[in-house]
Amino acid sequence: MTEAYIYDTIRTPRGKGRKDGSLHEVTSLRLSAQVLDALADRNDLNGHAVEDVIWGNVTQVGEQGGCLARSAVLASKLDQSIPGLAINRFCASGMEAVNLAANQVQGGAGSAYIAGGVEMMGRVAMGSDGAAIAVDPSLAMESYFVPQGISADIIATEYGFTRDDADALAAESQRRAAEAWEDKRFDKSIITVRDINGLPILDHDEYMRPGTDMQSLGALKPAFKDMGEAMPGFDKIALMKYPHLERIEHIHHAGNSSGIVDGAAGVLIGNKEFGEAHGLKPRARIRATAKIGTDPTIMLTGPVPVTEKILADSGMSISDIDLFEVNEAFASVVLRFMQAFDVDSDRVNVNGGSIAMGHPLGATGAIIIGTLLDELERTGKGTGLATLCIASGMGAATIIERV
Repeated sequence: MTEAYIYDTIRTPRGKGRKDGSLHEVTSLRLSAQVLDALADRNDLNGHAVEDVIWGNVTQVGEQGGCLARSAVLASKLDQSIPGLAINRFCASGMEAVNLAANQVQGGAGSAYIAGGVEMMGRVAMGSDGAAIAVDPSLAMESYFVPQGISADIIATEYGFTRDDADALAAESQRRAAEAWEDKRFDKSIITVRDINGLPILDHDEYMRPGTDMQSLGALKPAFKDMGEAMPGFDKIALMKYPHLERIEHIHHAGNSSGIVDGAAGVLIGNKEFGEAHGLKPRARIRATAKIGTDPTIMLTGPVPVTEKILADSGMSISDIDLFEVNEAFASVVLRFMQAFDVDSDRVNVNGGSIAMGHPLGATGAIIIGTLLDELERTGKGTGLATLCIASGMGAATIIERV
């Protein structure tokens, strides 16, 4: 099988996903085009240099609809002969784009791809596209559907995580993210977002709250308690599925859950011949990819079985992995991952995560792959695993090996 290499990774800063966020006036199309342009400029991608652009975005309506990937190619410096494929695997869309591109290269279907994604959560509201599992009673009732926040609280209840556990992880995410920015660890991959006149708009992740501590987090009200206990009674639905639980402990709130932000990221993937033809040196080999379906009610436990699967498929063990990026959709997701594999926290999300910097749904998978690669290079470590939980009960993972 042909090897698939990562040649470059780029991301935008993450802007607050609301009307006063710095990126609010930038469309999904223009933010995507700026990432594609940066990859084209940095790697001299002229003509039909890549086979395709595979672009993830979750809420595919309005400006994020109509095959945004192709629109972004046409709005960028890339040649119009390059097509575009828009995909949606919910929170893992950006990672799935990378994994699909790697699999295409490995299978000989083209020498190079650009993969990644975008989500402008302040412009295109999460859930505005509808979802059968949430709105079609025939499926929602059969699958015991509950919102993701309830699912995160189910994980905490099932596996014994307390509010203090979740808040401690959140405070540490903020501390690590602030330290990483202070130490300029993201500089290699961050681009400055500019307006139509070329003036800078944002050059840093603006969602972070570096002063966060246990006391400030402790003052926040659980975000999902009311929806769990009020009609339609999502707690009751969950307890029908998991009757061994006496009640759902609601420990999650805005401070220990991922932030709503705007952002985009891209990864340049190719075979050895592509690099040689363009004078580029590979930075990492994509060693394995995996995806899996899981229980749709507890929903967010996917990182555990998909990690078990990817390790088995690649003949590796958890001890073979130097660093982990586990998306911080909610604190309990990461706590469960570390518990399941007995992994020390000093190997997981060492530069902070989505609790501190935000989770632009369609882009996050590509972001954490780039963050993982940058950190492997910074520390001289060899192998890393990135994984995300996914709505409706799925998991995705990627293992990369520095070269």
